[in-house]
Amino acid sequence: MLIDYTGVELRQDERPILSQVELHVDEGEFVYIMGEVGSGKSTLLKSLYGELAVSRGEARVMDIDLAELKRRHVPTLRKQLGIVFQDFQLLRDRSVRSNLDFVLRATGWKSKKERRERIGEVLTLVGLADRIDAMPHELSGGEQQRICIARAMLNRPRLVLADEPTGNLDMECSKRVMSLLTDIQKEGTTILMSTHNQQITELFPARTLRCQQGRLVEQ
Repeated sequence: MLIDYTGVELRQDERPILSQVELHVDEGEFVYIMGEVGSGKSTLLKSLYGELAVSRGEARVMDIDLAELKRRHVPTLRKQLGIVFQDFQLLRDRSVRSNLDFVLRATGWKSKKERRERIGEVLTLVGLADRIDAMPHELSGGEQQRICIARAMLNRPRLVLADEPTGNLDMECSKRVMSLLTDIQKEGTTILMSTHNQQITELFPARTLRCQQGRLVEQ
């Protein structure tokens, strides 16, 4: 089991957001976390990548005990994850190549040749090898999100956390991003994606859980 939450409580500023969370995700699954704005979707994802502490309960991700996770060990956790944000979070002052190279250098890739090859691989994966020297402002929203997915895949993660990845995109771009995430999942990577877009979940059906009234409920 890749994610194993039992009786987990999550708080922000001492205010309970989610209680008695039961979340069990196996290797290779695609799982949606649905809910309205403010229902706890992002809070749950933040707990998974060590941004938010687990207040109570048992929580493990890839055999890492989140309840006992020290701040100094958070980078080790994140090396094993891919994270895709709604607002892209690309470095605006550097090219696609430099954005991706920055992540590789920060996560311990010493060889310039290996970094160059890996950047080429992930850009080919998302169909944007020809945009390697583009600046973020030269890319469409859909292209920026696909670059973010490429960035998430750099370290060959077992788990990708996608927080409203289609939230800023039109439907055609959203479909392209969802097709890409689905293809990645079919290759064996686990995808946990938050969304409030019912249409997306109908077009790309998968196991769905919902944050509502402070609980996580299986649909």
